[in-house]
Amino acid sequence: MPIAPRPDDFAERRASLRGLSDDELHERFWGLVDHIVAPLVEEARTHTTASIERSVLLRMGFSSLEAKDLVARLAERGLLGRGAGRLVLELAGRHSVSVREVGLALLEGRHWDEVGR
Repeated sequence: MPIAPRPDDFAERRASLRGLSDDELHERFWGLVDHIVAPLVEEARTHTTASIERSVLLRMGFSSLEAKDLVARLAERGLLGRGAGRLVLELAGRHSVSVREVGLALLEGRHWDEVGR
């Protein structure tokens, strides 16, 4: 199926941008980028999987077995959608310890009453 050539309308489209300063062009560009990626950001915020959450925990320094167990426990409590890494990071900040330390504490059964608060 042949593709029809696109008409060259660059000069017409450029006319509306001609009077903008570099700062205004910069602001317009990033405004358009924000508009374009907003649905993707929202999708990422509202849709996750156990696989994605395990991947995040792996990058935070947990072993695959530890990540799998943490994700399973978060899923059991209905917290997976809040982000496994985020929850562990927030809890670590509250306790002023590393994410690894607080993750291991969770695996030992501690701090679950504080997760997601």
